[in-house]
Amino acid sequence: MEDFYLHKEVTDKYSLRGRVFNKIREDILAGIYKENEELKENTLGVELGVSRTPVREALRQLELEGLVTIIPNKGAYVTGITTKDIHDIYMIRSYLEGLCAKWACEHITEEQLEAMDEILYLSEFHARRSHHEQLVELDNKFHDLIYKASGSKILDHVLSDFHHYVERIRKITLSRTSRATKSNEEHAAILDAIRKRDGELAEALAHEHIMNTIKNISEQGL
Repeated sequence: MEDFYLHKEVTDKYSLRGRVFNKIREDILAGIYKENEELKENTLGVELGVSRTPVREALRQLELEGLVTIIPNKGAYVTGITTKDIHDIYMIRSYLEGLCAKWACEHITEEQLEAMDEILYLSEFHARRSHHEQLVELDNKFHDLIYKASGSKILDHVLSDFHHYVERIRKITLSRTSRATKSNEEHAAILDAIRKRDGELAEALAHEHIMNTIKNISEQGL
């Protein structure tokens, strides 16, 4: 059964429909397509160099994810991510990331610990120089390593999707040097707890890390 799901995930990701779906979703989440904007199958097909069929299938999948609304006999329109959606995602993440960090204490490898050490070092370097794009990329890698270290492909999949959904907001929050520095400090504390195999502390710190992000978002009026 596990092999079936792994095969399905790879097939979906690299199939034509999967590539079209990922591209349109990325553009919606990046704000390239605005809320209530119509997504025309012909136009998207030309832009992506594909027929209408994979575009239509991708739009149906995006409707299931709540990013698109399809109105019969009219067309598909962007729903996007609302402020409430963002808040909900972060609240859910705060608990799941805590669980993820707790489980990472049981499964993380020395190689993963070394990789996270390197990420922290590079994050501090780029934070001092206000290299915001690099900080977002390193933040992605830090969290992704914890997801992988949890030993749960389900948590990894769900949290990776959530991370992707709020990437635009994360870029804004990490553009503030004070938050970037604080985020690095929180990452260091989480990693220290994981290294000590202190599951309860790692869980609490990971939860607090996301809650601090929610607070930062509120302070910026996002």
